[in-house]
Amino acid sequence: MKKLDNFSNCLTILRNADFKLADNNDIYRTGVIGQFNLTFELAWKALQEILRLHGAEGADTGLPREILQLGYKLGFVNDSAVWLLMLKKSNTSVHIYNEQEVDEMILLIRDSFISAFVALEKTLREKLAEAESDWT
Repeated sequence: MKKLDNFSNCLTILRNADFKLADNNDIYRTGVIGQFNLTFELAWKALQEILRLHGAEGADTGLPREILQLGYKLGFVNDSAVWLLMLKKSNTSVHIYNEQEVDEMILLIRDSFISAFVALEKTLREKLAEAESDWT
């Protein structure tokens, strides 16, 4: 599935980020935050697509908050607080202007967001396999 593959590819890039380099390289820091934003966007869209495959009512809404809440309700997302924080940070990250906020964002990506993405990727792969086995 293309959306899930795109999410996985972006996640691989984010997972391979050198967070030591991000400590003192402004361009690299900006790149990590940009990669987070892209990964987040692809994550909720892949979630939406898998929810649709499972016939989840409300999966056609198209709004990230509703998709994330539905994913949590149906057991596709395991930590709603982290995902809602990701949503908030993805919406505000383009308006980060001071180093303290950038540092906080980098730490959140490294310490919380990547592991949430990894967990979602695993769940989506399992849920996709379930949906495909239902077709055969």
